[in-house]
Amino acid sequence: MARPDARAIFDAVVAIRRRKLPDPAVIGNAGSFFKNPVVSREEHQALLARCPSLVGYPQPNGSVKLAAGWLIEAVGLKGVTRGRAGVYEKQALVLVNRGGATGAEILAMAREVQEKVAQAFGVRLEPEPVIV
Repeated sequence: MARPDARAIFDAVVAIRRRKLPDPAVIGNAGSFFKNPVVSREEHQALLARCPSLVGYPQPNGSVKLAAGWLIEAVGLKGVTRGRAGVYEKQALVLVNRGGATGAEILAMAREVQEKVAQAFGVRLEPEPVIV
């Protein structure tokens, strides 16, 4: 099998992102809104005992990075809309402006996501964009 060149890899990554992420020219968004949280190996084991399908990625230092999108989807918020703000239906990490949402509405949606994930898993999601 031939090794792909840099252009082929770029094209593949762009195609994947287009399938999962909304076009900002069509629906307002800041891309991935939450960072993937990192937990200790022990916390990860405890969460796995409760949720065997939990997605996590071992880190070199022994901690485990959890998939924030999986956590958001697991609490039932993927595709949910509150007023004019919502969680994107194709990628739970993305908060979207369905048209005319204020910053306060987006932040309220973000807080709801954070609260539900914390209640269900004891994990705090941190926003990725800088909020001013």
